[in-house]
Amino acid sequence: MRFNTLVNIEKETITKDDIVEALEDVMDPEIPTISVVDLGIIRKVEIDDENNVKVLMTPTFSGCPALKIMENMVRDKIKELNVKSVEITTNFDTQWNSNMITENGLEGLKKHGLAPPPRHNDIVQIEMISKAACPLCGSSNTILKSPFGPTLCRSLHYCNDCLNAFEQFKPVG
Repeated sequence: MRFNTLVNIEKETITKDDIVEALEDVMDPEIPTISVVDLGIIRKVEIDDENNVKVLMTPTFSGCPALKIMENMVRDKIKELNVKSVEITTNFDTQWNSNMITENGLEGLKKHGLAPPPRHNDIVQIEMISKAACPLCGSSNTILKSPFGPTLCRSLHYCNDCLNAFEQFKPVG
């Protein structure tokens, strides 16, 4: 009698692309329809010949309440790969801006019910916040109720067409 045995062969060499692909499954804890990669907060991934990984993150805002949670989620996801060690560094050397959100990320914001921030040329003015399209019905017949939402990265709006309140992810330059 002969038995067929499946052998689990682990990939010995992990690449930067493998890590970035894995991190696409790490969702923002406050906006679970957008990954940390699509949000643009993963700034750099390095891996050496011994599979030691270093990740550089830049949060959307310095007071982001989910920062430590995201660092732990990134670390835990990378540890699932065949790596020796994981080092997560968060710094503000490069300021995050909303143009770093990918097209997939902008769609993820809409799926969550948030109006995505408009693209800009590094100059953000209040008019950019006041003209948010409703993520629920697509109408531009909206009004800004408050530039200050439940978190630093959001503003509050009202749609005159579908009569719903909504939030916009603020443009940041």
